[in-house]
Amino acid sequence: MNELVYPRERTLGTITLVLGLLVWLGLIIGTVGTALIALLAGFVLYLFAQSALIAHIKGNGVELSEAQFPDLYAQFTACCDQLQIEKRPQAYIMNGNGGFNAFATKFLGVQFVVLFSEVADAMAKHADGVRFYIGHELGHLRMKHLSGHLLRWPVLWLPLLGAAYSRARESTCDRHGLACSSSPEGAARALAALSAGAKRWENLDVAAYRDQADHSSGFWMSFHELLAGYPWVTKRVARVMAPNAPMPRRNVFAYLLAVFIPYAGRLGAGFGFLMLVYIGIIAAVSVPAYQGYINKAKLATAVTASTPVRDGLVTYYESNHSIPPTLENANLPTQLDDGSQLSLDPDNMTLTVSTAQGELVFTPKVDKQQRLFWLCSNGEGLTPAQLPPSCSKMGN
Repeated sequence: MNELVYPRERTLGTITLVLGLLVWLGLIIGTVGTALIALLAGFVLYLFAQSALIAHIKGNGVELSEAQFPDLYAQFTACCDQLQIEKRPQAYIMNGNGGFNAFATKFLGVQFVVLFSEVADAMAKHADGVRFYIGHELGHLRMKHLSGHLLRWPVLWLPLLGAAYSRARESTCDRHGLACSSSPEGAARALAALSAGAKRWENLDVAAYRDQADHSSGFWMSFHELLAGYPWVTKRVARVMAPNAPMPRRNVFAYLLAVFIPYAGRLGAGFGFLMLVYIGIIAAVSVPAYQGYINKAKLATAVTASTPVRDGLVTYYESNHSIPPTLENANLPTQLDDGSQLSLDPDNMTLTVSTAQGELVFTPKVDKQQRLFWLCSNGEGLTPAQLPPSCSKMGN
């Protein structure tokens, strides 16, 4: 069944998934887990929104079965068999209120195919009409297009990439619709009904409509298709009639302009710019937070690595009842493994660790039992807020 997959879909799907996971990982680390809360909140919102849709479908739609609209149900089951879908989704027909399409969805593991009554009525005289639409929507379910969307979401807005992946998925689903049709021309005529309408499709010259795809190579045609989640219908018709037919090349200059416009699906380029601003705000918050997290981790390492030096100073003082004039006199190192420099104040035995992030200052104190302990504070280049937790806990 690999021939049903548009060649570019697997490549674009892999790219978007890998990039999406990397972005989510960066956001989670950069926000120290805060992004997980946003991810969970997004899932909860999706759950409520999707539950409302499924409730609307079940409460207002008509479920197809052997007893309910058996003609449509027979076409649905035949298409499932053709696409080797063993676990059949639930199929419904609804009044589209003038709409002319269909869609697939899922909720808590249950899959649904919804066909609008306008499609069924318009295709009543077309043997392949309904089957093409059913096959197209089953393609979304079979290819798991509804899964992993949240993982890819952070990069789907990227110019060119998000739209290209969406168009590739639609081309794959058109191939599934073709597989459910008895002939390429029948599939093309059903698809062309999106443009010709519920009645005019019967008199449409499919070959002439297919040839309109030749006009899609101009600058503006190319530019607006690069921003769209669907290929031009003329191209879709041409591809179902001949899946491997070469398409007109897009104008190269259209790419130069489209690369600056984020993809926002059906919401348009304006919303894409808002998404870009939103991502920019997240980055502005997460990048400094991530850098702060890294700096604290490196400072915590310096605190731990300098512990033997502080212990050595305590041992020297208790043995000699005096402060060593230098670290060398106490046979102690002046540099840590990470390159941090150590310096000793012979007047009060204060130890300063100069790291790439700033100075850590360790000051000796005496408790009530006359035992030495250390206090850790910030020196030059650091603020108290930048100190690692292990530093602030010393002396407590």
